[in-house]
Amino acid sequence: MGSRFALYDTPHRGNCQEEYKMTAAERLLRYVQFDTQSNEFSETCPSTDKQKIFARSLVEEMQAMGITDAYMDGDGYVYGTVPGDPGKPVIGLIAHMDTAPDASGANIQARTVFYDGGDILLHEGQHIVMRESDFPSLTRNRGKHLIVTDGTTLLGADDKAGIAEILTAAEILMASSRPHATLRIGFTPDEEIGRGADRFHVQDFGADFAYTADGGTLGELEYENFNAASAQVTFHGRNIHPGSAKNQMINAQLIAMEFQSLLPVHERPEATEGYEGFALLTDMEGTVEQSRLRYIIRDHDMAKFTRRKELFQEIARFLNRKYGSGTVELTLKDSYYNMKEKILPVMHIVDRAKAAMERAGISPVTVPVRGGTDGARLSYEGLPCPNLCTGGENYHGRFEYIPVEDMERCTQMLVELLCL
Repeated sequence: MGSRFALYDTPHRGNCQEEYKMTAAERLLRYVQFDTQSNEFSETCPSTDKQKIFARSLVEEMQAMGITDAYMDGDGYVYGTVPGDPGKPVIGLIAHMDTAPDASGANIQARTVFYDGGDILLHEGQHIVMRESDFPSLTRNRGKHLIVTDGTTLLGADDKAGIAEILTAAEILMASSRPHATLRIGFTPDEEIGRGADRFHVQDFGADFAYTADGGTLGELEYENFNAASAQVTFHGRNIHPGSAKNQMINAQLIAMEFQSLLPVHERPEATEGYEGFALLTDMEGTVEQSRLRYIIRDHDMAKFTRRKELFQEIARFLNRKYGSGTVELTLKDSYYNMKEKILPVMHIVDRAKAAMERAGISPVTVPVRGGTDGARLSYEGLPCPNLCTGGENYHGRFEYIPVEDMERCTQMLVELLCL
C-alpha cells in the first residue's frame, strides 16, 4: 500500500488506539489473492472447493491472532470467539467468503491509487478506464486512497472487506483494555448464490444478536431487504429441417423471446430504485429444440412480490395454451424474505449500530437493501441481523473499488459497536 493510515482521528479514542498488526486494507489486499468465486450450478457445500482454501487461511490467521477456538467446519464455515466482559452481550459479526459469479475473481490485480478527481486508467494495454462521468460515486471520494483492479476482474471487497474489517476490529479489541462485548465471528461460503445461511449453526453460534458486515457505501445501515425468488423457465420446441419446416417447426428460442417480451419493460433493475421491485433475466441458453431462461425476482413488499410470481405463472399458462400443453415449464423457488418484520421488535440493535457509527465519525443513513444478505435468512432463524456498511462501491463488476479511509472508519465502527 505504501503507507499506513491512523485508524482513530476522532475524539472517541478510548483505549482502543493501541498498536495493531495489520490494517483492514492490508488484509483485503492479501485476501483478494484467493479466488473464491461461488458456483450456482454446483450442488456441493461449499459450491467450490477453493472457498475452503481461503477458509483454512482465515482459521490460521485467527489462531495466530489469539482466537484460540477458531475452526472451519465440514461445510466450509469459519467460526471463532473473542471473549468479552461480564454483563456485556454476545454480539455476532458475520461476513461471506465467496465472490459473485458475475465477473472473474481469479488473478485479481489490485492496487491503491490516490484519487484527486477525473478518470482512472485501470489497464493501459486494454484501454480500460473508470470514468467519473459513468460512476458518480467517485466524486464524493476525491482526496481518498482507492483500492482498484486492472478492470479485467472484480475486486472481491464484497465481502472480503467485511472479513478484513471484522478481524482488524477483533485484533484491536484483543489489544485493548476497554470493556467490550463478547464477539462471535462467522464467515460463510456461498452467500452470493443465496446459500450462505443454509448450514450456519445459529444455536451453536450463541449470539444474542448479530450484524452482517456486507454493505457498501460508508454510512449505509440496512434492516430491510428484498423478498427474493428464482425462476427457471424451460421451453420445448420441435426441430425440422428448415427446407421442410413450414407448419411443423416450433422454435423454442422464439417462444423464450416471447416470454421475455411479455414481462414489463419498466420493471427491470436498470429502470428501478429504492423500494421498487424487478425481475432480472440472469442467463439464457438454447436451441430450436429446447431453450432455458433463468430469472431472479425481487420486491420489498410481500403482496407485490407474490404478484410478480403470479405474472410468471400467467405468462407460462398463456404460452402453453398458444403452443400446446407442456411447451413451457416454470419452476419458481423462494430464496429469502424481508427481514424487517424480525428486526422491528428489536430496534435497539439498529440504534446501537447508529450510535457506533456516530462515535466513529460516520453519519448513518438507513436504506433498504436492494439485494439480500445472510442476515435476512438468519433473522428468520432466530438471530436478528441487520447489515452494516463496509465502504465499497460498484460491487459485482470490473469497476469495483473501495476507499482505504472508509475501511478504517468501518473498522472503527465495529470496535465502537462492541465497546458500547
